[in-house]
Parts: sequence; structure tokens; C-alpha cells
Amino acid sequence: MIHFHAVAIFPEMISSYVNESILGRAQKSKKIKISYYNPRDFTKDKHKKVDNIPYGGGPGMVMTAEPILRAVQKAKGLKKAKVILFSPRGKKFTNKDAQKLAKEKHLILISGRYEGIDARVEKVLKPTVYSIGDYVLTGGELPTNIVIDAVSRHIPGVLGDKESVEENRVAGRDVYTRPETLTWKKKNHKVPKVLLSGDHKKIDEWREKGK
Repeated sequence: MIHFHAVAIFPEMISSYVNESILGRAQKSKKIKISYYNPRDFTKDKHKKVDNIPYGGGPGMVMTAEPILRAVQKAKGLKKAKVILFSPRGKKFTNKDAQKLAKEKHLILISGRYEGIDARVEKVLKPTVYSIGDYVLTGGELPTNIVIDAVSRHIPGVLGDKESVEENRVAGRDVYTRPETLTWKKKNHKVPKVLLSGDHKKIDEWREKGK
């Protein structure tokens, strides 16, 4: 089992996704576990404030360091855990990274917000910094969901069987199911004949070409 520790000020944005479908079942069957740590619960401010204006000026607000560091400290406890931070300037997250992370026991995923996180968080924790694409999002909750999803697929039993993992089987770009002929706006769209042939060698060759 792998234990994900999500540090986020909007944990419901993560739980609403991971508690459904395959990931929800994976939690119930104890293949994965997900815990949440809201930095607001670790601030000394009576208003639960976790952001402040940036030094040197500039737009927006910056997430303060101490509540995040306290949340990560709580998540770590006495456990050996890998810490991940998300940033557009980070290393591009790939399926190979997901496979590698699936071997970990504990992953701490830090979700930023506003104009970013005080740089001292990265200096103190020395996390692995990932980017999920060449674009900027309003927060790190979506990247956290993506990493949990991508990593969980590589945990034995999460997808039911080994062949369910797409990269372990021959799969083309195009897939088809019933009916054999789809009639749409008076035009017939048919399933390729090779998929109906029963010749698995030819089917695999067709799928390989379609990759």
C-alpha cells in the first residue's frame, strides 16, 4: 500500500476526485491511503491566515512558509517520506516518474495557491519539484490529483489486473465497441474489419500501427 499525504488549503478539491470510481475503490480495499493536512490548521494566526503580501512588492499574495512546514512535519512524523512540490518551472511529470513513485511508501504532495509559496519552503524541505504541463493553474490541487491517479495505476490490484495498465498491453490510438455499425446523420460508420476477424496477430499489428 502507498500512503499519499496531501497538503492543501482546499482538500475537498482533492477528496471529491479521489473518493470516486477506481481510486475510491482502491482506498476501500486498502491498496492506497490518502490523508489531508490543511495549512490553516497549523497557523498561529487566530484568523487561520496562510498568506501575506510579497516582499519587494508585486501582485497577489504569497503562501507563508511556517503553516506549510508544520503541516509537512505532521505528515512526516517518524516516517520516511518523499516530498513533492508543484511548480511550472519544475521537472515535467511523466509516466516513468509515476512508475518510480509507485515504489514509495509515503508521498507528501504540497499544493500551492495564490502567487505561489514562500521560497524558503523549498529551501528547507528540498522537495522534488514537478510540473504537469506548460501552463499555469490557479492551484496545486489538480496536479495533486493527477499524480495520485497516475501513481495509483501502478499499484498492483488497483486496476484489477496487470493487463489493465495500458502501457503493458498492445493498444492503438483508436478503440471501438458495439454496435458494429453506427448510423449517424444518415451516414454509416463501421468498425474496422480486422477487429472483427478474430485474428489476434493481425489485430495486434493493426493496433501497433495505430500508436
